Amino acid sequence: MSKNGDVRLSVRKMYKLYINGAFVRSESGRSDPLWDGKEFGANIARASRKDARDAVVAARAAQQKWWNTAPATRGLILYRLAEMMEARRTELTERVREGLNLSQREAEREVTASIDRAVWYAGWCDKYNALLSSRNPVGGPHFNFSTAEPMGVVAVLAPDRPSLLGLVSVVLPPLVAGNSVVALASEADPRTSIVFAEALATCDLPAGVANVLTGFRAEIAPVLAKHMDVNALVFDAGDAALSETIEREAAENVKRVRHVRSRSREEWFAPDAQSLDDVAAYCEIKTIWHPAGV
Repeated sequence: MSKNGDVRLSVRKMYKLYINGAFVRSESGRSDPLWDGKEFGANIARASRKDARDAVVAARAAQQKWWNTAPATRGLILYRLAEMMEARRTELTERVREGLNLSQREAEREVTASIDRAVWYAGWCDKYNALLSSRNPVGGPHFNFSTAEPMGVVAVLAPDRPSLLGLVSVVLPPLVAGNSVVALASEADPRTSIVFAEALATCDLPAGVANVLTGFRAEIAPVLAKHMDVNALVFDAGDAALSETIEREAAENVKRVRHVRSRSREEWFAPDAQSLDDVAAYCEIKTIWHPAGV
C-alpha cells in the first residue's frame, strides 16, 4: 500500500507458448485458469491444433541448421542452458514448489538435479557419435562406415511429475542428437515449463529448435501423432486410451513411437534416468560405402 492509501496490485506473469524463439499467445486466444489452493494463480495459454502445427513448421525449418552446427558448439549451447537455469534457480524452485505442492527442500532438489542433467547431456554432444558409429568389416576393396544422424522433428509429451526434471530428461536427448523438438508440457504444472522455455530463449539455441506448448494432451497429442512432418513421438504410455490413439495416428507415416518407461517421481532422479541409450533412440544409423585407395 502506498503512502496515500492506494493499494498496489502485483504484476502477474503471463504464461505464453514458446514457438519459433518467441513467446506467443494461442492463436485461438484460449487460456485456462490455474488456482493455487483457493486463490487464482495464473492464466495458462492453451495451445490449439494450429499452434501445434506452427510449432512443427518452426521445428522443421530449424532442424538442419541445428544439425549442421558443430557438435562442440551444440554442447556449449546446451551448457549455456544449464547456466540460464542456474540463473533462474529461485524462480524455478518457486514454480516447482507451488505447482506440485512440494516442500522447499524437495523443490530445490529437483531444480538442482535438472541443472546437473542439462550439464550431463551437454557433454555428450561431441562424443556420442564416436560411440554409436563404427567401421564395418566387408569383403572387397571398400570401406563401410555406420554413422549416427538425427531423425528430424521429435514431438515430446512431458511427464506430469516431476514437471521440470521430467521435461529436461525427455527434451535434451533428441537435441543432443541434432533433432529439433516440439514439447507439450506437464498438465499438472505448466508454469515451470514456461520458465524453462525462458532459459531456452536465452541460451543461444537457434529459434525453432525447441518449442514448448502448454495445453491438454488429449487435444494436442493426436495432432502431433498424425502430423506428416513429425518423425518421432515420445511419451509415457500410462494412459492406455491415449496410447492407442497415438499409435493409430502415428502409423499413417510410419512415425517412430517411443514409450518412455513409466517412472515414479523418485525414479526420475536415479542414474539410469539419464543415458546414452536415450540419445541413440533419436538417431538413424546411416551406412556409407567408400572405395578403398589403391
